Amino acid sequence: MKKIALILAILFIGTTVIRAEESNEGFEPGSVIIGHVTDAHSWHMFDYYDSEGNEHAVAIPLPVILINDGHLDVFSSAKFHHGHADYKGYRLVGGGASKEEIICVGADGEPLLDEAGKAVKPVDISITKTAAAIMIATVLLIVIVFAAKAGYKKRKNQAPKGIQSLVEMLVVFVRDSIVRPMIGEKHYERYLPYLLTLFFFIFFCNILGLIPFFPAGANITGNIAVTATLAIITFFITNISGNKHYWVDIFNTPGVPAWLKVFPLMPLVELVGVFTKPIVLMIRLFANMTAGHIVILGFVVIIFILSNLFGTAVGGAVSVVSVFFSVFISILECLVAYIQAFVFTMLTALYIGMAVSEPHHAEA
Repeated sequence: MKKIALILAILFIGTTVIRAEESNEGFEPGSVIIGHVTDAHSWHMFDYYDSEGNEHAVAIPLPVILINDGHLDVFSSAKFHHGHADYKGYRLVGGGASKEEIICVGADGEPLLDEAGKAVKPVDISITKTAAAIMIATVLLIVIVFAAKAGYKKRKNQAPKGIQSLVEMLVVFVRDSIVRPMIGEKHYERYLPYLLTLFFFIFFCNILGLIPFFPAGANITGNIAVTATLAIITFFITNISGNKHYWVDIFNTPGVPAWLKVFPLMPLVELVGVFTKPIVLMIRLFANMTAGHIVILGFVVIIFILSNLFGTAVGGAVSVVSVFFSVFISILECLVAYIQAFVFTMLTALYIGMAVSEPHHAEA
């Protein structure tokens, strides 16, 4: 089965290389890679070439929601025809190596400029590819959890079976190996629902990002806005839950020489640490997941580069090695998907545990 999958992958990539050479447009590796890991206003599926060699994109249009001068405009991204047409005074620009965004254009088709000479942009609250992928992931995750719940009702006092076994294993693992040790017996149940949601959401989004076809394939946790939102939620929960002991230790750190407290070096360092902790959470998850996707795509675009430089035969030969390494990195990414969900949840539990822990003398 693995051999068949490998052969099919080689044939697919080899065919893509030939089609790339037949295209009249030059191949841009950077544009292809960045375009796959960034957000977009449509869900790109694949490209194909007609008998005349013209390239056509197949994509799922997504809702465009714009606010401009107090007016709300809602329409489908298909109206832009993949950036080749204006609609209602708006134009879709960028994509690929540059950020995709919507600007305002005049009746003459020229972009409207502000006083600083920059293009005027509406307030864009569209349902982009990342937003749509989050909705899909959330719905699928809810279905899986409720399916496990239904399994408990049907199989009372029996061993778990099917999806129920996987969900139970992960729930017990998060509870007993992450939340309870990090937060403590007294407080862990209060934060268990949030930490379970955090772990399952990140893990599920990471796995979906590795499946290269709709409704998966979106780089959800490789979007800095998504990881920033998760980190901000952790930041507020941690600091709102912080007890008196937590804040006293920040501004009056025990075991520190008095002169460091008078000259507020350590309190400043501790206060900065309050804000750097969620930043570390945000960047670690974003960087690791994005890097994995870029490495896989890098191995694939090598085929196109060498094919354009030295011919299809060389590209086809290199595709064997590229596919092998792409499969290897994909398997490694499955492990990274779990590790990143584990690390994010563990550090969140650690921060919350530090905020709600009681002084040692009080426990004694």
